[in-house]
Amino acid sequence: MREGRLLPYLLIAPSVLFLTGLFLFPLGQTALLAFQQGGSWGLGNFHRMADDLNFGDAMANTFKVVLLAVPLQLALALAMTMMLRQVRRGRDILVWIWSIPLGISDLAAGLVWLAILTDQGWFNSALFQLGLISSPQAWLTYETPLALLAAIVIAEIWRATAIVFVILLAGVQLLPKEYEEAAEVFGATAWQRFMRITLPLLKPSIQTALILRTVLAFEMFAMALALGGRNFPVLVSEAFNWQYQSQDYGVAAAYAVLVMAISIAATLVYLVALRVPAEQRA
Repeated sequence: MREGRLLPYLLIAPSVLFLTGLFLFPLGQTALLAFQQGGSWGLGNFHRMADDLNFGDAMANTFKVVLLAVPLQLALALAMTMMLRQVRRGRDILVWIWSIPLGISDLAAGLVWLAILTDQGWFNSALFQLGLISSPQAWLTYETPLALLAAIVIAEIWRATAIVFVILLAGVQLLPKEYEEAAEVFGATAWQRFMRITLPLLKPSIQTALILRTVLAFEMFAMALALGGRNFPVLVSEAFNWQYQSQDYGVAAAYAVLVMAISIAATLVYLVALRVPAEQRA
């Protein structure tokens, strides 16, 4: 009897040890490093971070991308999922095509979009061939901040919408069909069935997708670096610069702790705003 009670804990012990050694322990060290400066404890690293010339821009740019890209990705993934429900032939091929960006790294995706949007890239070439421009246009410079922001948001949507799509698709496949069939019998329109039945039942999957995507969006680095470089600082790129260029590990750790705190706060907001009823969690 006692061995039976201990069996679940023994089964998860390897995973706990793995996470402790490769995640929790380094995370704790980073948090401690953020509050250490010159052999003493305090908020000096955070003050230096806040006084950083690029801190305000990095914070604003990060939130701009998150607030623009994540809602658009959710809407697009929902549309893709609902459209796929109506497909009878070629469904697996569509899922495979739409999931291709999952296999592309952030940096590789950034370089692809850089090749498209650079001065001599495919986008300018197409506009020139159509007679819409007479000379190459710069889209990724500090002189065109809106175009640079739009480019990064579009690239992020292309690269990471597949993550949201896969989670929502898995959730939709688990929804009971009886509710929608009953609503259809009673005359509910397709939009009413989507808003009153599908969307509420899909809330657990939406919550999971938003938490995962938002946390990853706050950790954005390679895409912004490839397209914007120093013209588009974000929080993680500033942590990288303090770590490797300035060799100031304390301020870099402070940036890391800030990103972690923002991610935790966003997760709590989603957990409260999209609270899942107990019967749906069962």
